[in-house]
Amino acid sequence: MNKEKVVLAYSGGLDTSVILTWLKEEYGYEVIAVCVDVGQEEDFEAVEKKAYATGASKAYILDVKEEFITDYIYPTLKAHAIYENDYLLGTSFARPLIAKKLVEIAEKENANVIAHGATGKGNDQVRFEATIHALNPAIKIIAPWRIWNLKSREDCIDYAIKHNIPIAQTKEKIYSRDQNIWHISHEGGNLEDPWNEHKDDVLVMSLPPEQAKDNPTYVEIGFEKGIPVSVDGRKTDPLALLTLLNEIGGENGVGTIDIVENRLVGMKSRGVYETPGGTILYEAHKALEKLVLDRDTMNYKNTVALKYAQLVYDGLWFTPLREALAAFVDSTQQYVTGIVRVKLYKGNCTAVASKSPFSLYNEEFVTFGADEVYNQKDAEGFINLFTLPMTIRAIMKQNKK
Repeated sequence: MNKEKVVLAYSGGLDTSVILTWLKEEYGYEVIAVCVDVGQEEDFEAVEKKAYATGASKAYILDVKEEFITDYIYPTLKAHAIYENDYLLGTSFARPLIAKKLVEIAEKENANVIAHGATGKGNDQVRFEATIHALNPAIKIIAPWRIWNLKSREDCIDYAIKHNIPIAQTKEKIYSRDQNIWHISHEGGNLEDPWNEHKDDVLVMSLPPEQAKDNPTYVEIGFEKGIPVSVDGRKTDPLALLTLLNEIGGENGVGTIDIVENRLVGMKSRGVYETPGGTILYEAHKALEKLVLDRDTMNYKNTVALKYAQLVYDGLWFTPLREALAAFVDSTQQYVTGIVRVKLYKGNCTAVASKSPFSLYNEEFVTFGADEVYNQKDAEGFINLFTLPMTIRAIMKQNKK
């Protein structure tokens, strides 16, 4: 009799290693481990070997870094979506892609169950499951953290030791981290108390600003239709471009935030996020849009960005509204082409120069000198009409005295 198959979102870390064993022991499943490479620093050969050693019947290692950048990061960058004015959505938009790949493997393997290691208190459970429901609602979902008897990561460590599962975590130092090509997040440990300043040794991708070099670094980002295509005049592929900017931003201490955010599930959480290359791209893209977009489009796009960020954060990537907003954003990016020079210095990231063949800025118009297009005398009539409501109100108040 063939065992029922379950596809497990597998990282090789503490939680998913324990889950793999637990699924076999508790349900007797045949477990297919799927590790999706979105740019996390990992020895994937070791992950694959560990999956088999822990009891997986199959192990997939899927390299989706390029797809992640072009189909998830770039649309969000073009929207300039930022959650609660701080978070550049690094974990948020990786989860729908990972879940999409889980569904694809489940369909390939004729498995009707997917399991994940997201906790019952976090956002990721929603992101994974919303995507699965959107792409294949017939698939059943198992979320062990919501149903098993293990109540903490300390319990998981004890379980791992009991079942001879090799792990790197200890009870003395436990951080929950999520990394991809865009960022790395840190939660747990001493970060759970928001009164504790985060320690420098938590950082992985970036230097603390105080340790960055004493001279500023300048980097020029070239864009075509809102998409970054070059660094310092050299065109490069998306993966190489983001990898380079991560290095440049990291060594200048750029892109680290320490925030308390509102989770979708209703509680607040505290985390440290490092997004060095992404911070540079957001700053450069914003400066270029200011050069080429008209005021009404910019203002409305800012409204769209808020909703777009919420949809991405909430895991609603595969929804009609997100897709419709993305179509609007794409229409605004037709002329977002040009070059932006960004200055990096000890954690600061500032756009200092920009140029575009589609610039709406015209030096002849803004100069104090005379020009043939703008007649300064015309401003008088404009001001009279623009301020007419205020003038009428003032007259009305005077007449009532």
